[in-house]
Amino acid sequence: MDTLNKNYAQRSEAYPVTATFMSGVFMWMFLALAVSATTAWLFASSADLMGMLYNLETGGLSFMGWVVMLAPLGLVFWMSAGYQRMSASTMILVFLLFSILLGASLSSIFILYTSASIAKTFLITAGMFGTMAVVGYTTKTDLTRFGSLMFMGLIGIIIASLVNMFLHSGTMDYIISFIGVLVFTGLTAYDVQKLKRIGSQVEPGSEGARKVTIMGALTLYLDFINLFLFLLRFFGNRK
Repeated sequence: MDTLNKNYAQRSEAYPVTATFMSGVFMWMFLALAVSATTAWLFASSADLMGMLYNLETGGLSFMGWVVMLAPLGLVFWMSAGYQRMSASTMILVFLLFSILLGASLSSIFILYTSASIAKTFLITAGMFGTMAVVGYTTKTDLTRFGSLMFMGLIGIIIASLVNMFLHSGTMDYIISFIGVLVFTGLTAYDVQKLKRIGSQVEPGSEGARKVTIMGALTLYLDFINLFLFLLRFFGNRK
């Protein structure tokens, strides 16, 4: 009986810690989404800013456009590889810079799609993401194997997308998009459950906890953005 009481007390103490950790993760994720959305809208609303990213004569990316397109990927690798050496404050600055640059790179969607369809797709994405986040947080089922399957699907998407860059197949593009929606919907539940487990083990207020919070926010941010972009191919109305 004493052992059961001790275990119950330990679990009870872990719940507030986990909830605090997860609220921090979602707070930073939502902040990054707001920064990206604002940046994308500002660029799309300014011909001068868009002119920095695109060659107005050819319609292709300018040198600065290529930098903005590729830099976010480099920052993700930097944060992942330099996790042990970076301070939490540095990670926050890099994460916000990443959000700004990715927002600038996403500004083209306001040119390609109507604002109404973008808003509609965003709401659909938010609903699907929120539902799967709740599932991941509340389910008692271990999603580890499911997550591994989703990662295999993600690798398949990357390979298929590279191949389709040469084939230019509209049918394959829709198939990739459909699989992408399934993969990132599943990854949302898996990542939330994984972060919940991590949150129960971190020391509240510590440097390590702050760093893990930012990395968790980055993970969920990428899940949301990728889900949004794949859904936009189905629900976005081109101008």
